Amino acid sequence: MKRLQHSLLPLAAALLLAGCASEVATPASVETPTLFKEVQEHWTSAEPAEARNRGDWWKAFQDPVLDDLIERAAKRNTDIQQAAARLTQARALVQGAQADRMPQVGAGVGTNRGAGTYTTGDTQPATVVQANVSLSYEVDLFGRLARARDAAGLDAQARAALLQSTQLLVQAELAQTYLSLRATDTELALVRDTAAAYADTLRLTQRRYEAGDVAELDVIRIQTELAATEADVHAIRRTRAELEHALAVLVGEAASNFTLAPVTGATALPVIPAGIPATVLARRPDVAAAQASLLAAQARVGVAKTAWFPSIMLTAEAGHAGPELGDLFRWSTRAWAVGALASVPLFDGGRREAGVRGAEAQLDAAGASYRQQVLNALREVEDQLSALRLLQEQSQAQGRAVSAAQRASAISETRYRNGFVSQLELLDARRNELLNRRQAQRVEASQRQATVRLIRALGGGWDAAPLKPLAPVQVSARGETD
Repeated sequence: MKRLQHSLLPLAAALLLAGCASEVATPASVETPTLFKEVQEHWTSAEPAEARNRGDWWKAFQDPVLDDLIERAAKRNTDIQQAAARLTQARALVQGAQADRMPQVGAGVGTNRGAGTYTTGDTQPATVVQANVSLSYEVDLFGRLARARDAAGLDAQARAALLQSTQLLVQAELAQTYLSLRATDTELALVRDTAAAYADTLRLTQRRYEAGDVAELDVIRIQTELAATEADVHAIRRTRAELEHALAVLVGEAASNFTLAPVTGATALPVIPAGIPATVLARRPDVAAAQASLLAAQARVGVAKTAWFPSIMLTAEAGHAGPELGDLFRWSTRAWAVGALASVPLFDGGRREAGVRGAEAQLDAAGASYRQQVLNALREVEDQLSALRLLQEQSQAQGRAVSAAQRASAISETRYRNGFVSQLELLDARRNELLNRRQAQRVEASQRQATVRLIRALGGGWDAAPLKPLAPVQVSARGETD
């Protein structure tokens, strides 16, 4: 009895150490504010013109070309394809982790030749042919395999959320690029109209110069303005070509085969209600991915701590063995064996402790990453809310500047034709009008860009049901996840 007690002392010590080392500390979370700082009444009460779910948020811009491009990108964009492949890989790992919890059955056929009493009872060489079926099963008494499966499942959840995040990123980038291209088309049309106006003025000035009414310097001034405006046309065309090539990559097509006809006119500018921070954080797929990664790291701390517990393996084997192939399946050559093995490492040079410390460090890193993701999400929403508010005020002021510049340009042209003002005054008025009209167009384009960025910051929508929040992991005294 005393010998039995002594033999169980190492096992008892290992179990005691395992119990002491199994407490898992959960990293502190970020306190969610009740309201966004930039939220005003129109942000919380306004509703979009068309209520769309998460998948169709871009349709609020009411642009069929944009709808078609995003549909094409969903099928062929390489970033989405890579994210989908990583999700498939993660799900395969879940299946593998689940398979480790199932009985393992195998079959084998083999032959060997050797000498020894274990073969023929003497030292003469002999051949042994054998065929057997084996079964093994690890008893998951302390939950190591279950926690490994849970961690793999949480990794798959994170990959699924990252796939949604990638889809949202591609959709937002495509929408921003397309809207930039449309803004470029509008600006190009504006500058071309200005160049045409300068060309008309040049023809008028040349006739007046030929009639002796104006000096040659007036003609040169108009020629300078016309050439500078034409140079702007080429610069804008170059920018448009680059945007078109970027769209080709986003939709998964070769830039050489992709062409998008010029489109002018304004798209709809939806008003997006921001909602509340808690809803936004639940909706954002990148935050959900970070949360799942945090829980997976927490589960892996439990996996590392189960290394202090013994492992229990049940085995069974049955088959036939004989000296000749023809004797292989005779009843007299049958053999079977059933066994159980419990093992626990007593000394490993600190390997288990290092594994636990590494898993805990990964948990701390995942907690910091999750907090950073939450803080970034809140910042992105605040950035775009403030941008839209200030851009709206800027747009109103710029609209007044455009109206005044157009009025001044019209008056200057009339006075110039009647000979009351010089050509310099007319050119200054036209340059000022062009500058203000282009600035107004850029402010409007910035409003659309900020709207897309706000939708992305809100998680891809404003009326969609939020992602189902992951339940927090509760850790028992043994380090098991409930």
